[in-house]
Amino acid sequence: MRLILTDADMAEGLDYLERVDPRLVSVRAATGPVDIRYRPPGFEGIARIVVAQQLSVSSADAIWSRFEALLGEATAESYLRQGEEALRAAGLSRGKVKTLQALAEAAASGLDLEGLAVEAPEAATEKLTAIHGIGRWTAEIFLLFCARNADVLPAGDLALQVAAAEALSLEGRPSEKELRAISELWSPWRGVAAKLLWAYYSKMRQGKNVLPV
Repeated sequence: MRLILTDADMAEGLDYLERVDPRLVSVRAATGPVDIRYRPPGFEGIARIVVAQQLSVSSADAIWSRFEALLGEATAESYLRQGEEALRAAGLSRGKVKTLQALAEAAASGLDLEGLAVEAPEAATEKLTAIHGIGRWTAEIFLLFCARNADVLPAGDLALQVAAAEALSLEGRPSEKELRAISELWSPWRGVAAKLLWAYYSKMRQGKNVLPV
């Protein structure tokens, strides 16, 4: 199992993707450098993902700052010492409070979140989605950005679907199932493909004509 640890790993993955899917050659050329974008694994890493869900970057950053100040250190143990009222005052929704509670309890009971980095993605995803409030998207984002697994593509992500439709000249935005099928070609570097498509999506959002006409 490969991990995306260095720029050399990213370059190796991108080179592989160009060989197996020539459609991605122009995508890579237009997008430019692709960042690894890493957060440490563990409770803090997945808590950041949960806190940021369905929020703008600025809103998520503001809530995380208050959340981290409340906890002192974002660990399962420090979270379990907080009351719901204080967590809600920091800006967490009731649903996110419950999800993080379940996550913290699982970690405190022995779930090794850092150890998931070396497990097969399917097994790690199954363990994470068994926790109340953790869906497949959250689990896969964690495995990609915190565990740095090279072969995880969160196909339910809207931005990835939009980017794939444009980059691959599809007739419409692919469904999660369709994007998973498309991404089989990119294994064992589906995580690198995801990061490439997100970088491409960022270019699209900037209003640039990123592919040659």
